[in-house]
Amino acid sequence: MKKFALAAALSVATTSAFAGGLVEPVMEPEVVAAQTSSSAGGIIVPLLLLLVIAAAVSSN
Repeated sequence: MKKFALAAALSVATTSAFAGGLVEPVMEPEVVAAQTSSSAGGIIVPLLLLLVIAAAVSSN
């Protein structure tokens, strides 16, 4: 019976020793949503520039 009580006391002491160990935090990678543009996005600026040039030429 004494061996059983000693084993129980040691098992309780060892489990509490490992209960609050220092662990590095696990950080999940941040998900960044990339903005996409339509296929006509690259043609709007040249069309506007052409419209401004055409308006300037026609006013002279």
